[in-house]
Amino acid sequence: MMTFKDLAIQRRSHRKFEDKAVEQEKIDSILQTVLMAPAGKRANEWRFYVIKDKEKALKLSECKQFGSAFVKEAPLNIVVTADTTKSDVWIEDCSIAAIYLQLAAQDLGLGSCWSQVRERESMTEGVSAEEYIKNLLDIPSEYAVECIISIGYPADERKPYDLEKLPYEKIVNS
Repeated sequence: MMTFKDLAIQRRSHRKFEDKAVEQEKIDSILQTVLMAPAGKRANEWRFYVIKDKEKALKLSECKQFGSAFVKEAPLNIVVTADTTKSDVWIEDCSIAAIYLQLAAQDLGLGSCWSQVRERESMTEGVSAEEYIKNLLDIPSEYAVECIISIGYPADERKPYDLEKLPYEKIVNS
């Protein structure tokens, strides 16, 4: 049985995916897992937009100039949003939910990659990446978009983390 540490060692960002749909049972499992993510005061202010349509994924991949092109290749994209009127820690809650999505995907043999949306500019002058996505997906104004998590069967191979090469100098004991 894989431990959480094993899962963390294996999870790497994948930006290339096989042209193969993610089975609905796996999607359901990932979505059940994300709904268990912790949220400040259990506000559960997040909302997840599940995109399986290739045409919509292509449009989603055009939300910003850099760092989202791979979205069009993923058979499954999940846009992570939150109702900003329900919690002052929505950014943190969305970030936790996003990593739950990625770890749940990894646990099922899928690859994933995070594309940051919040505070990024779109390819259209004067329009943020967030505004672009909100218009594309008809997201209510009180919701903010944190990121897109792209998920699929990896078409590239990534080596697991080498425990000997981790940046241990980042740990401060006092």
